[in-house]
Amino acid sequence: MKFHNFWLLLVASATIFAGAAAYNRPPPRKNLVFKPADDADPTTPQQVHISLVGKNKMRISWITDDRTPATVHYGTSLEKYEYSITGTVSSYQHLNYTSGQIHDVTIGPLEPSTEYYYRFAPGSTGYSFKTPPAKFPIKFAISGDLGQTGWTQSTLEHVSKSNYDVFLLPGDLSYADTVQPLWDSFGRLVEPLASRRPWMVTQGNHDSENITANPVTFIAYNARWRMPFEESGSGSNLYYSFEVAGVHVIMLGSYTDFQPGSNQYRWLVSDLKKVDRNKTPWLVVLIHAPWYNSNYDHQGEIQSVGMMESMEGLLYKARVDVVLAGHVHAYERFNRVYNHVANNCGPVHITIGDGGNLHGLASNYTEPQPTISAFREASFGHGQFEVVNASYAKWSWHRNQDDESVQADSVSIINLASNPACNKLEI
Repeated sequence: MKFHNFWLLLVASATIFAGAAAYNRPPPRKNLVFKPADDADPTTPQQVHISLVGKNKMRISWITDDRTPATVHYGTSLEKYEYSITGTVSSYQHLNYTSGQIHDVTIGPLEPSTEYYYRFAPGSTGYSFKTPPAKFPIKFAISGDLGQTGWTQSTLEHVSKSNYDVFLLPGDLSYADTVQPLWDSFGRLVEPLASRRPWMVTQGNHDSENITANPVTFIAYNARWRMPFEESGSGSNLYYSFEVAGVHVIMLGSYTDFQPGSNQYRWLVSDLKKVDRNKTPWLVVLIHAPWYNSNYDHQGEIQSVGMMESMEGLLYKARVDVVLAGHVHAYERFNRVYNHVANNCGPVHITIGDGGNLHGLASNYTEPQPTISAFREASFGHGQFEVVNASYAKWSWHRNQDDESVQADSVSIINLASNPACNKLEI
């Protein structure tokens, strides 16, 4: 039986870097287009990726040119695919583009920390994935604004060597910008990683088809990257939550309504009220447009200042531990903050929109550096959030330096639920 050939290979080194001044940033790299394999035919599965669904299930998504059965055969042994489940097939149109056949199949229940093997037809190419652990420790890899450039490729190579359990992407996936075939290219680019570990994503501005001729936005994103919104009581794929190994993760939508009284606002209030910090001591939120930002890029945008005005109080009262954002093509970590001032019961805000996008880096920061900004640097890279136990986690940021992964920033984070001075407030 032929198995999937995973091409990502790089030896990552981790060294502590004390500051950014001595680093000479590399130039941008060209945009790449990833085509189907030479031996692919119209029924060949491509763009395979997986995502978490509920407590112990996994959604497997893939695309074929021609319509084929949406059936996944899977098991814990290479020799025996014990189970099979059939899901749905769909497609979408955007102007004169018609997508391939999008297959979505949810499999499970699955055991934690277990390697599963799967394929789409007897004798076809095989894939495998590992389920996340049911309890601490757990490691997340994070990078936003990926795109599909040479630097994206470098970032993914480093992520592939990080021994992560779940990948989090705070918006701007493909940078298709309405050019639909670029969504196909992006799916092929990320498949070697996204078919092996769950990828949980939220949307960014470059994921939209917001043009006059067709005012419906996020057509491709919603069709291709279906997240578990129904399972968390959300009415939209643009915002949802999920729980894994003692961490409650909320994925918010910067580009849908967020004002008090909106559907997303009401859902967020409801979701925060359901969080049990005894069961999930850690509370993490992802957005696209950062609420705190000392870079000159993307200052004053309504998706940042308006959403912050509407929702920051909710996150503060709930004692959210970390807020991860993208949008700004650079890295910046803030100290715990609320309402623009340092606050020991506020979240740690981190901007990590440095995955490799085609627009390059946002290199201009305001001076002097705000006291609430702990570290900032305009470089491509990715983050790792390793939750060690119910009280302690380690955050680290890994810069792409001449194709090596260099740890340039790290900090220990103590969980707010374990801090008696930061009792949860009534929402």
